[in-house]
Amino acid sequence: HGSTYNKGISFLTWDGSGIPAQSRMRIAPNGNIGIGIAHPANKLDVNGTIHSKEVKVDMNGWSDFVFKKEYNLPTLEEVEKHIAKKGHLENIPSEKEVSENGISLGEMNAKLLQKIEELTLYLIEMKKENESLKSNQVLLEKRIEKVEIR
Repeated sequence: HGSTYNKGISFLTWDGSGIPAQSRMRIAPNGNIGIGIAHPANKLDVNGTIHSKEVKVDMNGWSDFVFKKEYNLPTLEEVEKHIAKKGHLENIPSEKEVSENGISLGEMNAKLLQKIEELTLYLIEMKKENESLKSNQVLLEKRIEKVEIR
């Protein structure tokens, strides 16, 4: 009828009752598809749960930069200060940001991998410190034994 809404294709269902037919899916004139959404703003907008066997996200860049020598791994003290000040990890959106804007799955996976890789580096560092402390403890115990024997 010439209105903006009538352009495109709409799929409706009707249960035969006195309730009007309900719009379930719409292909807008620009090719955007909405499921449960009358005016889709993206190539696919879904108002509901999406269930699939797999979701593939194409990405540019990944988090392995953490393992490069020039990467400046923040100290645990810096991490602690950021958490105390902001209430979340650095470069990870806050609960408020996520509730207001949602998240990009690919981007969030890359950020989470970065944090996992940073944690791995901290653990490696702590293991080395722990082994050094054990070696020092063994040496000190041997020295104490020598002193006690005299």
